[in-house]
Amino acid sequence: MKFPFIDHHVHTNFSPDADPEATMKSYINKAKALGRRGIIFTDHVDIDTPVELFYEYPDYKDYKTKIDFLNDPDFFVGMGVEIGYFDTIKTKLDHFINAHPFDFVISSIHIGDGLDFYNNDFFIGKSQKEAYQRYFEIVLEMVENFNNYDVVGHLDYIIRYGDYTNKTYNYNDYKALIDKILKAIIKNDKGIEINTSGFRYGLGVIHPNVTLLKRYKALGGKIITLGSDAHKVHDFEADFDRAIALLKDAGFSEIAVFKNRKATFYEI
Repeated sequence: MKFPFIDHHVHTNFSPDADPEATMKSYINKAKALGRRGIIFTDHVDIDTPVELFYEYPDYKDYKTKIDFLNDPDFFVGMGVEIGYFDTIKTKLDHFINAHPFDFVISSIHIGDGLDFYNNDFFIGKSQKEAYQRYFEIVLEMVENFNNYDVVGHLDYIIRYGDYTNKTYNYNDYKALIDKILKAIIKNDKGIEINTSGFRYGLGVIHPNVTLLKRYKALGGKIITLGSDAHKVHDFEADFDRAIALLKDAGFSEIAVFKNRKATFYEI
């Protein structure tokens, strides 16, 4: 069956960093106007974060009521979530995720060692290579020690931050770490997302970059979702055409769509 184009990474105005006008209904209207058959909302939940903006997150009982109201037989509205992972909250994350009937869970690294990427704290006192190395070490800890998720969010998005002239990196500099990350993801029957936000942030790449995408394929990776990481309705499905072309070039012929935490595979 042909891929039904469900954006698996969408932030509504329930996320504190999203556009106030980015309502569930406005995204659904855009998706239907594009002839799509579904959408999955993945608002932020960053438990015990040091970043004040994300101290609060939705009441998911109320959230589920809204999702159910918006669902109809011809258009799937999925209840997803993007959790912010760090190693001291694994039990809290398990309790939270298991308490709600999510269709899809993204596990992302938004801070490192208690330090924020966005405000540059994480990068203080580190060279670029040291910062990127530590980021991949943190991701490895997550995928080796936490299993209650479906895909890893925006793998390698550390390049979005840091005051570096050239934010790119060479896979070979971190090969051992990256391969361990990808092998752990595959071993645990998890996946990665193709996150197109790198194009919007002027990085010129998807997350993860094409080299990592091809390596994931070579190691036996199969589970891939497509996400815009939209925080504004305007960015819904942004650059999906470019992402699909890159997936095909990397050797992928199928992409996953999640419902009830289970993947169905579709041709692209």
